[in-house]
Amino acid sequence: MRPTTRAGPVACGRRRWYRSSIRSSVLLQTCEASALPGHPNSLSPTAAVLGRIGLPASPRELAGRAWDAIVVGAGHNGLSCAAYLARAGRRVLVLEDRSRIGGACTVEEPFPGVRMSPCAYLAGLLYPLVIEELDLPARGFHWSPAVNGLFVPFPDGASIQLWDDEEACEQEIRRFSPRDVSGWKAMSAVIRRLRDALRPDGEGDLWIGDAPTDEEIDARLGADEEARRLLFRWSMSEFVCRYLEDERLQYAYFGQGVIGTNASPFDPGTASIRFHHASGRLGGMPGAWGYVRGGMGMVSFYLCDAAREAGAVVAAGLPVAEILPGEGVLLETGERMRAPVVVSNADPVATLRLLGGAASPDFREKVAALAITGCTVKLNVLLSELPDFLSRPGTDQPHHRGQINAPLTHAEWRSGFDASRRGELPGQLWCELYFQSAHDSTAAPAGRHTMSVFAQYVPHTFARGSWDDRRQEVRDLALSSLGRFCSNIPGAVLDAQVLGPPDIERTVGLTGGHIFQGECLPGNMWSRRFAARTSMPGFYLCGACTHPGGSVIAINGRNAAMAVLADAARYP
Repeated sequence: MRPTTRAGPVACGRRRWYRSSIRSSVLLQTCEASALPGHPNSLSPTAAVLGRIGLPASPRELAGRAWDAIVVGAGHNGLSCAAYLARAGRRVLVLEDRSRIGGACTVEEPFPGVRMSPCAYLAGLLYPLVIEELDLPARGFHWSPAVNGLFVPFPDGASIQLWDDEEACEQEIRRFSPRDVSGWKAMSAVIRRLRDALRPDGEGDLWIGDAPTDEEIDARLGADEEARRLLFRWSMSEFVCRYLEDERLQYAYFGQGVIGTNASPFDPGTASIRFHHASGRLGGMPGAWGYVRGGMGMVSFYLCDAAREAGAVVAAGLPVAEILPGEGVLLETGERMRAPVVVSNADPVATLRLLGGAASPDFREKVAALAITGCTVKLNVLLSELPDFLSRPGTDQPHHRGQINAPLTHAEWRSGFDASRRGELPGQLWCELYFQSAHDSTAAPAGRHTMSVFAQYVPHTFARGSWDDRRQEVRDLALSSLGRFCSNIPGAVLDAQVLGPPDIERTVGLTGGHIFQGECLPGNMWSRRFAARTSMPGFYLCGACTHPGGSVIAINGRNAAMAVLADAARYP
């Protein structure tokens, strides 16, 4: 029986309100039981309309109700926050200015009959505790671990498959570069030690609750200087080149240190990006990533279902004009929604704009210092067949069910980043590819495939021309950057949607087109990231700008809800 009104954990201490995360065997068995044809949409009311849930009542009627909390923005963290607050008995209103909920983590139809998540592609950091507590498997959540890992072809015709399975990966590296086996083991070991120190499987995970202090982190790391350097100092180049000798193997890993980051692999702190994305335990599988059945946006849809089932009211297509801390919000339509608590899921710059003169000086100062200019371009592509790689021919191969990188050399990484900073396009793009249709036959019509391309670096603003002027050029560059490793690209491309930083900013609402609501480099993480609590009474944050950082995690929303509930005595 699915609980709908239980308050859930409300005490404020990190250790006191943590329940042990669901074990992989239970989660995977539950997910497999849900893996029926058409299952996601058949269970989810939100998915049935692809997140276009509309208004539950008129703005005037909503304004006439009494609310305990208003959440601004129906991204996945805002919906997570709303679900926990509603399950604790609070009267919650979620306001989304777009017609479709989910923010960057949603499902759309970019091409007729094709369903894709336009921005968020894979699950890896989605928090197991949220999956368990909000009953996502029972709602239809099912994921397929991309155990085939990362496939990387090289310009010289060689390639490597970096399997998630350690034994298989070791055998592949031994074949590719025998002298690097011991270094690869040492590189993997420091990531594992750091994950176990900061994010152990249990209540000691520092992602839960308030961000730890530097002293708390230092105590966890003890004498492990390698782990400390990985977390705070090393560039991705320093990290990789410390352990690996083969130059091709080095740049196979470089992209994992700059995902969504406006910095080069040679910049200090970028190795921490690699750790951030390898620190999850989804399904009890450390560092694993995978494909959500129906697309990543299903996560937001299930969270919306959980929130509404618990009593939260979610309104889509109702923009907020002003946030009034401690009082509520003012809608663009003129209605005032009253609540003693407001939680913003919007990015800090957008939030500051909504706060206006009510923003506190410390919040203004922190926002002013935030690096929030995106450097990624996303392509959603419809294919007649999957890419046929010259180094490993075939259009139905193991690498199609993992992730694929179109790599750059050391020189190309440097020149590409420099070009983007000048407002120019690089000679080649680093591309990471995902094939939802290889895992999920519901993604595209029979005989067609989807390809999601995450590429960088591109300028937010061109030195010459605009994104509207140069969109086709960016499309061609991305496809040619991949096509140099394939025999059928761009020939197999039937259609492609190109989303540069300004497009992401305009359509999703992320300032600067930055997918993490601000950089996740060490200077903007842990205690230096935005906290759920602000200095403005009755006002909280729950988006990716907050601890523990960006990606589809949902613990940010839970952390914010727990802060609100712990502070509840302050409000009538």
